[in-house]
Amino acid sequence: MDQSDKFWDKIAERYSKQPIADEAAYQKKLQVTRQYFRPDMAVFEFGCGTGSTAIIHAPYVKHILAIDISSKMIDIAQGKADAENIHNITFERATIDEFNVPDGSLDVVMGFSILHLLDNKEQVISQVHKMLKPGGIFVTSTVCLNNWMKLIKFVVPIGRLLGVMPLVKIFTAEELVASFTSAGFEIDYQWQPGQNKSAFIVAKKPE
Repeated sequence: MDQSDKFWDKIAERYSKQPIADEAAYQKKLQVTRQYFRPDMAVFEFGCGTGSTAIIHAPYVKHILAIDISSKMIDIAQGKADAENIHNITFERATIDEFNVPDGSLDVVMGFSILHLLDNKEQVISQVHKMLKPGGIFVTSTVCLNNWMKLIKFVVPIGRLLGVMPLVKIFTAEELVASFTSAGFEIDYQWQPGQNKSAFIVAKKPE
């Protein structure tokens, strides 16, 4: 178990009880995502946390495979799904680097509040592109802290050293879009509710 595993396991219970920071923005992201769903779709979510978003989306698709680095997050997610009688989600403890699905086998990949926590963002975006069918979509919401870069770049290493912060990568929304397009995606939808807010992007693999 590495430092990131330990951090997310440690905060899993507290994280599961936190309210949504911006409920209106969250609901809009859910609504936009559902517009892309069909009942026959196979969906993959990485960095699923305690499973709330997967559980909300489950009635609109055939199956969701959801993974997270934290076994405690996965335990909480499974408990929530069981409590709500949701049976078309498979929760597994894994990282996207460890996880393999056949190329061109998925309709939708979701990654919320995760890309800025990866050390290999570009590699993962390219990996997702391979996983998707032609016309498939990658739905993301990613923290982009344009005006806080200098402060965050100073604070994060100290927080990592003390074990109170996970790995955090700092980039702008424009840089994130460039990562998608470099991997072969087309941006189908983009929205950011405010400055230094998470950038919500639906990237499409060309037909």
